[in-house]
Amino acid sequence: LKLDAPIRVMNVCGGHERSISMAGLRGALPEQIELIPGPGCPVCVCPEEDVFAAIELALKQGVILVAFGDMLRVPANVPKGQPRSLEQARAAGADVRPIASPREAAKIALAHPDREIVFFAAGFETTTAPVAGLAAEGLPSNLSILLSGRLTWPAVAMLLQSEKAGFDALIAPGHVSTIMGPEEWRFVPEKHRIPAAVSGFETESLLAALYSVLRQHLEGRPFLDNCYPKVARPGGNPTARRLLEETLDVVDANWRGIGIIPRSGFALKPEFARSDAARRFGLHADATRKRAGEMPPGCDCARVVLGKIYPNQCVLFGKACTPRNPIGPCMVSDEGACRIWWSSGIRQAAADEHAPARY
Repeated sequence: LKLDAPIRVMNVCGGHERSISMAGLRGALPEQIELIPGPGCPVCVCPEEDVFAAIELALKQGVILVAFGDMLRVPANVPKGQPRSLEQARAAGADVRPIASPREAAKIALAHPDREIVFFAAGFETTTAPVAGLAAEGLPSNLSILLSGRLTWPAVAMLLQSEKAGFDALIAPGHVSTIMGPEEWRFVPEKHRIPAAVSGFETESLLAALYSVLRQHLEGRPFLDNCYPKVARPGGNPTARRLLEETLDVVDANWRGIGIIPRSGFALKPEFARSDAARRFGLHADATRKRAGEMPPGCDCARVVLGKIYPNQCVLFGKACTPRNPIGPCMVSDEGACRIWWSSGIRQAAADEHAPARY
C-alpha cells in the first residue's frame, strides 16, 4: 500500500493493545502508521466513587466483598493512611475475595448464608452479560450487586463528536462484537466517514483489520469490515443480548476522569432492586470527599484512555507509577495501556511528550 501521509488507527480493546504490544507490531509497521490505544479498559474507567463505596462496604458493613481480580488494586482518592484499594482494605481486616466468574459469587453466597455478599461487578458488555445471566437465574437472598457496567461504543461516539477525533481509522473490539454484533460499529463509517474493521486477537486478524482500514482510507471508501467472522457474527449472541435487555437498563453513566457519557452504562432494572447493593446499603456519592470521582493527583490516565497521549507520555509513568505501586488505574489492569506498555518493556517516560511511539 502506498502510504504517502501519516494515518492514525485507534484500537478500542485492551486485548488488542496487549496483542499489538506483545507482537511488536508498532516497530514492524511502516512509520506512517500510528497505532493509538483507546478506551478499552473497563477497570480504568470504573467510577472512583464506586471503588470507594466497595472499600467502605468491605471495611464498615462486614460484608464479604467479591470482585474480579484486577479490581482489587484500583486506587481510590482517600486521605493518607487510609486503605486506598480493596487489596489494602483486605490487609486491614476486610473480607475481600477475588473471583474469576459471576458464578463464584453465587457459590460464596450459598456457602455463607449468614453473611451479606456484595459482588462488585465492573466491565464492558462482554463481562456484564454473564452478570446479567446470574441475575436472571435468581440471586441468593444474601447476594447483591454493585454494578459498574459500561458500553463501549458511546465512548468512541463521544470522541468522534468532539472537535478533533484524534484518529483516522478504527479497529473495533472483537469480544464486544461477539456479544452485541459487529453492526453496532456501523455508525463509524456511515455517520463519520471513518474506516472501521472488527478484529480478533491473533496477529493475523489484527493485520487483516489494519490492512482493511488502510485500504478503505486510501480508496476513500469507508465501510465496516468484519475480520473476525468465525466468532463475531451478525446479531451477536442472542441469548446474551436477551439477558442484558431483561435484567438491565441503559443509563447515563460516569467514566472516571472523563465525566458523564449519555447512555453508556448499565443499571439493574427496578424489579431487581433487592439485589442492587447501592439501594440495599443506601450508598450515595459523597461530594464532600476531596477529589471524589477524579483520577489521583498528577495521573493522566483519562487522556491515555481517550487516546490523547501515549502511556509513557504521562509524567508519572515509570517513576511514581509502576505495577508494583500503581498511581492510576491504567497501570493496574492487564487491559490498561500503561500496564501493557510496562509489560512490553517500556519502563521510562518519553523524552519528547509529543513524539509518536515506536517500539
